[in-house]
Amino acid sequence: MRVLVVGGAGYIGSHMCKLLAGRGHEVVVFDNLVTGHREALRWGRFVEGSLHDAAALDALFTQHRFDAVIQFAASIAVGESVREPLDYYRNNVGGTLELLTTMKRHGVRRLVFSSTAAIFGTPQYSPIDENHPHAPLSPYGHSKLMAEQVLRDAAAAGHLDAVALRYFNAAGADPEGELGEAHDPETHLIPLLLKAALGQVPPVTVFGSDYDTEDGTCVRDYIHICDLCEAHLLALSYLQDNPGFSAFNLGNGKGYSVKQVLAVVAQTIGRAVPTVMGPRRAGDPARLIASSELARSKLGWQPKMPELETIIRTAWRWHQAPGF
Repeated sequence: MRVLVVGGAGYIGSHMCKLLAGRGHEVVVFDNLVTGHREALRWGRFVEGSLHDAAALDALFTQHRFDAVIQFAASIAVGESVREPLDYYRNNVGGTLELLTTMKRHGVRRLVFSSTAAIFGTPQYSPIDENHPHAPLSPYGHSKLMAEQVLRDAAAAGHLDAVALRYFNAAGADPEGELGEAHDPETHLIPLLLKAALGQVPPVTVFGSDYDTEDGTCVRDYIHICDLCEAHLLALSYLQDNPGFSAFNLGNGKGYSVKQVLAVVAQTIGRAVPTVMGPRRAGDPARLIASSELARSKLGWQPKMPELETIIRTAWRWHQAPGF
């Protein structure tokens, strides 16, 4: 297939490009490089541009005949979305609308959309399956849910076929060490801990130690970045025989507390990571764990690197010698 990867210079997008190219697909990347990394663009053809530029999108789709599109481009920081909600709705909803409009005009039907567990809000039960009520706690979560609704409506009108993949906590790095996670600012726990261990950032704050969990700290479901990308490839295949709109949760189905992550990081790198205890953050649920049974049964997805030790080991390898 010839696949357009929107946001292909980012963390998940760049890993996706490597996987697609390795499986023999032709890759075209469209990215504005605001948060992505030019150094990660090692697979496929790169076109620099913004989803808010309708003329640039039209030129892109005129030049290439795409079989499918994978949409990663988005603003992703929950706290920032609270401070700058308009930016998040503009980027995550407005940008996706421009992309879908261009796809419709050029007759490109298949889309895999990067969604999030943030659409669920505080869990009413665990693990969280696809039938869980939607109650986002932030503009980020609301923006992703709105985009999903747009996809659902467009599919119902016969304009496209789409799969939304709802990530829990993407983590880890390319096992070959060519790609890794580098956000600025970094807000994700595992890379923050590794950067603190390397002396690149201050001690990491553990937000809350009095949750109703086994050790009092928040519990999260971590999924290796390569397993996540495999699910996208399976979703592309799924769309060939399953038109309309579908959504799948992606996680390992097992949660790890912040203290457990700290312990595994310390074991992996051979020393303790500097941390400080802080109060709870508003809106942080005690535990977020996915049920991915639907993805397993419908997509045939099976995580190959579910162990936290493997996730952290691959991340540590990259952080010791990052390529960007």
